[in-house]
Amino acid sequence: MPDSASKEQAQSLLHSPVTLGALRLPNRVLMAPLTRMRADAARVPTPMVAEYYAQRAGAGLVIAEATSVSPRGHGYPNTPGIHTDAQQAGWNAVTDAVHAAGGRIFLQLWHVGRISHSSHQPDGGAPVSSSAVKAKGRVVTADYKQEDLPVPRPLELHEIPGVVAEYEAGARRAKAAGFDGVEIHNANGYLLDQFLRDGVNQRTDRYGGSLENRVRLCLEVAEAVTGVWGADRVGIRLSPSGTSNDMRDSNPREVFSYLLRELSRFGLAYAHVTQATEDDLKRGSPGIPVADFRPHFKGPMISAGGFTRETGEQALREGWLDAVVYGQLFISNPDLPERFALGAPLTEPDKKTYYTPGPHGYTDYPRHQA
Repeated sequence: MPDSASKEQAQSLLHSPVTLGALRLPNRVLMAPLTRMRADAARVPTPMVAEYYAQRAGAGLVIAEATSVSPRGHGYPNTPGIHTDAQQAGWNAVTDAVHAAGGRIFLQLWHVGRISHSSHQPDGGAPVSSSAVKAKGRVVTADYKQEDLPVPRPLELHEIPGVVAEYEAGARRAKAAGFDGVEIHNANGYLLDQFLRDGVNQRTDRYGGSLENRVRLCLEVAEAVTGVWGADRVGIRLSPSGTSNDMRDSNPREVFSYLLRELSRFGLAYAHVTQATEDDLKRGSPGIPVADFRPHFKGPMISAGGFTRETGEQALREGWLDAVVYGQLFISNPDLPERFALGAPLTEPDKKTYYTPGPHGYTDYPRHQA
């Protein structure tokens, strides 16, 4: 007779296979895109980055960290890019390592918009956004100092096609680097989110004002990126209840329901819709349940936001998610799906090492020893 752990694994939806677009995944325990600031000074992923992701290849899908599609899309020190040959080669080493370990990996395409500083900008100028609306908060400069976020420069109408082209070029480089697909980052208060939400977007041209206008850039980026990859290898991340980076909207339920309906026509691999965090709720987030958005999207839906093994199983059983995305637990438990299957103890992450250089708190978390 199988023991209790074997019975529990046999009944676990987290450990059942699932199809997301073109990929058949062996389990539904997905790794979230996690900024760790371990790229080198040229924003190239190092061999240590490849080791880190290979250690976590047991995830049903690894969604690699947010990666800037252009030089002006950076806003933090030592975050990676996907806009130079060297960066592409660095990521190629990462995908080779993950595939050799039996895993699958997407790259998250990113542009920070106003959440930046002149020290990160190639011309030393102001970062760009939808509008000249300053975000509250501090920014880490290129030399690791903290300063107030600056007033951004609104993108001029003639510049916006160039931004779409940067996402397309990043998608092409990601494909050449051996990724299995890409995720468009339209969450957490970064550039595409800054066009989407009326708390930032004050434009009066075809990218501002009406809801149809504010979703336009997201849809143009989705069209460009799916043109490179095919829609079944492209996901998108949205944060309807997110307040990170001083984000707000007068009617997020309407905005994100509409956007998800518009995105449904592409046939994307998935929509990655995040839950409200405790911090979001403290900052006045409406805390809209992710399940409320399920009827508005025709494809698979995944979500991140503090799930445990038990709440992940519950979401799958209730049917409003197809897979569950885990972030901080994957930092300190590289073998998280195995630990879930065994009911093994979980290691708590050391938050002091999230963004520090070197292997400590990055590649030195041990696997479970039975």
